[in-house]
Amino acid sequence: MSWSARLLYGGLRLAGRLPLSVLHAFGTAFGRLLWLANGRMRRITERNLALVLAHESAPARRRLACAALEETGKAMTEIAKVWGNPPEAGLALIREVCGQSLFDAALAADRGLIIAAPHLGCWELLNYWLATHTPLAILYRAPRYADLEPLLRKTRGGLPVEQVRAEGAGVRTLYRRLQTGGVVGILPDQKPKQGEGENVPFFGVPAQTMVLLPRLAERTGATVLFSFAERLPRGAGYRVHILPAPEGIADKDIGIACAALNRGVENCVRLAFAQYQWTYKRYPNDA
Repeated sequence: MSWSARLLYGGLRLAGRLPLSVLHAFGTAFGRLLWLANGRMRRITERNLALVLAHESAPARRRLACAALEETGKAMTEIAKVWGNPPEAGLALIREVCGQSLFDAALAADRGLIIAAPHLGCWELLNYWLATHTPLAILYRAPRYADLEPLLRKTRGGLPVEQVRAEGAGVRTLYRRLQTGGVVGILPDQKPKQGEGENVPFFGVPAQTMVLLPRLAERTGATVLFSFAERLPRGAGYRVHILPAPEGIADKDIGIACAALNRGVENCVRLAFAQYQWTYKRYPNDA
């Protein structure tokens, strides 16, 4: 790692000694600063919520937007607890798993399993939980700053997880894993590159949606499950949710399949609405 990445890693390890409740309190304060600053993150959040919650009053949307920025702050600070400690420390914060029978049944079927993990709650901790139950490959997009990639690989490598770049060779790796009954994890709401997605509804509003996950499901016959780690109140820990995929996610018609993919993400988000990454530009003309 570069010196700057090493310095950042040292800071994560130092901050990771703090209790989760303290880290979340700092995150909440930072989120309120983001709200008061009225910058790009607030504008994108308010724009997204105005689209998906058009039926709600403006004051209600403002309250939810503020709460979403507070949760964004927690997502930023809690990463010190996950990446700055051995994986066992993060795993000890998981208080409950809902839907594990679906996960166990999919593993027993031995026909490949795709975990669709939206930008919701603490997705980095979810990687740890999955890796303790099965060999896992995760698809990731290289960070904008190349110096950070070795840091990401190190912090995510505390357990035996194969980290696969979102490029041609990486996609072929995922196909091979699934065809031999393996397990892969994908962020299903990652905005695709121009011309590589399908424009289908997300909370009723057209959004560019990835085609990779539905195509993997259709061509390999793998099971698809949705999952996320919900942040519990007052730093109490996390609850892992595992949900079935909506019907049609492996349909040969890519429009039908992508619409099902977005419905799966919606089902997760409704369980912890403010914890979704509403600062992400899913829609055209976001602020």
